[in-house]
Amino acid sequence: MADATARAETALTAYPDTFARDHLPPPELWPEMDYSTLPDLAYPPHVNCAVELVDRQVESGHGDRVALLAPGVRWTYRELRETANRIAAVVRDDLGVVPGNRVLLRGPNNPMMAACWLGVLKAGGVAVATMPLLRARELSYVARKAEVRLALTDARLAGELEQAAASTPGLERVVCFGAPGAEGSLESLMEGKPADFADVETRGDDVAMIAFTSGTTGQAKGTVHFHRDVLAASDCFPRYVLRPSPDDVFCGSPPLAFTFGLGGLLLFPLRAGAATLLLEQPTPPNLLHAIQEHRATVCFTAPTAYRAMADQAKNFDLSSLRKCVSAGETLPLPTFEAWREATGIRIIDGIGSTEMLHIFISSPEEEIRPGSTGRVVPGYSARIIDVEGNPVPPGTLGRLAVKGPTGCRYLDDPERQRGYVQDGWNLTGDTYVMDEDGYFWYQARNDDMIISSGYNIAGPEVESALLDHPAVAECGVVGAPDPERGQVVKAFVVLREGQPAGPEMVKELQDFVKREIAPYKYPRQVEFVDALPRTQTGKLQRFRLREQEA
Repeated sequence: MADATARAETALTAYPDTFARDHLPPPELWPEMDYSTLPDLAYPPHVNCAVELVDRQVESGHGDRVALLAPGVRWTYRELRETANRIAAVVRDDLGVVPGNRVLLRGPNNPMMAACWLGVLKAGGVAVATMPLLRARELSYVARKAEVRLALTDARLAGELEQAAASTPGLERVVCFGAPGAEGSLESLMEGKPADFADVETRGDDVAMIAFTSGTTGQAKGTVHFHRDVLAASDCFPRYVLRPSPDDVFCGSPPLAFTFGLGGLLLFPLRAGAATLLLEQPTPPNLLHAIQEHRATVCFTAPTAYRAMADQAKNFDLSSLRKCVSAGETLPLPTFEAWREATGIRIIDGIGSTEMLHIFISSPEEEIRPGSTGRVVPGYSARIIDVEGNPVPPGTLGRLAVKGPTGCRYLDDPERQRGYVQDGWNLTGDTYVMDEDGYFWYQARNDDMIISSGYNIAGPEVESALLDHPAVAECGVVGAPDPERGQVVKAFVVLREGQPAGPEMVKELQDFVKREIAPYKYPRQVEFVDALPRTQTGKLQRFRLREQEA
């Protein structure tokens, strides 16, 4: 019934610009979405998620609490609200944005980027955040796909965006922030704007944001999320698994344009009334230094960063840290153990996706089973299915299917929608096994399964074994074509500094893997490389390795 109600509401919108609504998938292709599973998800019909995240803290008497931190910057909730309000006024009054218009955002993780995201939503706009490292061609694709007219960008990143605008019909204006004295800058337009703003009274199922996938599997896809989706993501995993407090200081490395970063470094801390530390260059050494300097308590980053930081942790005072979260790609057991040995902290693993907005399977520290992703986050349900869509018993390899208060709605892409959503379930593209206790154990992306001489071999399992070898810094494992076996396991390996590459190391790594896991899984081919292809969020692009082999 709740799902039927949600679908019936899809024809309604407070927006004069209905582009995003008009380009949603047909209702029959939507996943089943139910907001009745938890009392926390009973949102009123009209709700603006930016108002709920910031204004409610001020109205509750917490306006003087610190909201955003950055080198040399310390904003309270009141200051964040006033800045977002002034941006909203500029966007509406000076830049002509009407509710439903898409606004492209481009910037590193800093307070103005966060305030722009909130300000656009307060004005009824649809935020389309983009990765800082995107080039003109990629930015043009996003702007065309979302039919963006206005872009707000950090002045230091304006060049590629202006180049994109010159070749993108419809992208009429680029306004820079981070250049307060410059004529026409966002800061100059904000001067004289009042600290209060009449926030647009959006419906819960009005579009709040279009998030583009990071390109792990190829061409980026636009995923559409409503105001209540943003709140639902903030009221499930954080409340029931992470369990932050208002005294926490969040930090991490994922960009705000990546939903893992948007949630972990903006939505979740604001929803908890906590503070968040935004770093423009969150390399492992910089992140460690920032944790020490700002006494951060909660960290969100990718497994590769935890592995790198574990080697350096002894050089920093990390005693303030109490919770660490990993997502974006599978957390190898050696990385989990290395971080626990270095800090005493058990990393909270989780699986989420841009399509689902954030994490839907994870477990709090006291329920963690090392090597497992965890159990279903309250508010969601998940199961393992076979190729025909039928549930399989515990212990059986299969495809992960999930549904809950968030779900996949691709922008103007019904073909991909049909592939991701089947029979109301979101199919994430991951192969998992669920045990008798409801814990989910990651095996591989569906297309990362290697079939060699009839054996099913999960590339990430081989990667995990290789990472246990002291000479290996990073690795990626894919299937390479083979006339006799169909495929063989091939490992691309980045060695630690000073380790010699050559036939002796190949044999050493092969023998090591044979001792760690079933011998038939060992990499029959090993190639040493200087770096692995990764997205801007740090995810390994195995498809590029597969393309190379093909």
